Amino acid sequence: MQEFVIQSMSCGGCASRIAQAVKNLDATAKIEVDLPTKTLRVDSAEDRESVTAALTEAGYPPK
Repeated sequence: MQEFVIQSMSCGGCASRIAQAVKNLDATAKIEVDLPTKTLRVDSAEDRESVTAALTEAGYPPK
């Protein structure tokens, strides 16, 4: 499982857009969002660089 901190994730709408960006990359990905800690966990066959690129393209670059 890959873990990302996304400082710009502040609400459920952000979380939904982030989840959709990951699902567009890998429809079978499992996603866990923790809004209070701004943490995203992704279980995907895609590599970290691909997930990072998808998040960045969606406007939510991870730290």
